Amino acid sequence: MDNLYHVAPPEEIFNEVKKQSILLWRSYSDEHGYASGKIARIDTLENIRDNFMFMVAMFDISNQRLLANVLSPEARTAIRERLIEGGASKEYIVF
Repeated sequence: MDNLYHVAPPEEIFNEVKKQSILLWRSYSDEHGYASGKIARIDTLENIRDNFMFMVAMFDISNQRLLANVLSPEARTAIRERLIEGGASKEYIVF
């Protein structure tokens, strides 16, 4: 059986995290194309394997907190469970 970290979530949770990740990246200056590069990469992602967690991993812990604040309880739980199973230290999980 696959580690949960590498298992795609339900489509609606994936789409919620994708949408909110893009909105968060759009809130930043794109002076050097950094944010637009992240947005372009997220736009190409499909709900397979660990693409869900790839979106989360694009953010540092401060931005993960911002992301967590706009996600549904179901999305936060899906992320938290995958982080735990993937071996993340619980004290650094903000979801």
